[in-house]
Amino acid sequence: MHDIKAVLFDMDGVLIDAQEWHYEALNQVLLLFGYEITREMHEDRYDGLTTLKKLQMLTNEVGLPEHIHEMINRVKQDRTLRIAAQKCFPNVSHQVLVSKLKNKNIKVGVVTNSIRQTTEFMLTYAGLLDSLDVLVTNQDVREPKPNPECYLKAMEMLGVLPEETVIIEDSPYGIMAANASGAVVVTVKSVDDVT
Repeated sequence: MHDIKAVLFDMDGVLIDAQEWHYEALNQVLLLFGYEITREMHEDRYDGLTTLKKLQMLTNEVGLPEHIHEMINRVKQDRTLRIAAQKCFPNVSHQVLVSKLKNKNIKVGVVTNSIRQTTEFMLTYAGLLDSLDVLVTNQDVREPKPNPECYLKAMEMLGVLPEETVIIEDSPYGIMAANASGAVVVTVKSVDDVT
C-alpha cells in the first residue's frame, strides 16, 4: 500500500455544480438552430464529454451541420461564463478540504473536460484556483476523457505514481478515464458528497 501523495478532482459536478450550466448554455445555442439535447440524452450519453464531442455526436445522430460547430462552441462558452458569473460562489467545505490536504503535504489538482478559460474563471470564482498544484483541461491533451491521458499528464506533472493518487469523479466518462489511469478512484454523486 502506497501513501497518498496527490488528490485530483474533476471540476463540473465535483467541485463546482456546473453541469446544469453547461447543459443549459449549450441548449440555448442549439435551439437557435432547431436542435436540442434532451435531458434523457444528456444523462444517458452526453454528460461529461467536451462540447465539441457532443456536437460531433449530434452531427452523427441527428444531422447537425458540421460547419456551425465552432460558432456554436464559441457562443456556448460565452453563455457558460455568463451563467457562472451569476451562480458560482465559494464552497467553504471544499476550501477546507483542499486546505487540509495541503497541510498534509498532499498535492491537489483539477482535471477537467472543460476548456481552460471556463475552468480558470469558475475555479477563481470558487476560490480554489490559487490552491492548486496542477490544472489540466481538455485543451492540454490530445484525447479528453474517457481517455486517461489527462489524469496521467497531471500525475506526471506532479511527479506521483497512479497508486499514490486518488481521483474524485462523478460522470461515467470521467470514471472510465480515472479507472484506466490506474489511480484509486472515488465516485461521488454531487458536489455535496465532496467534504
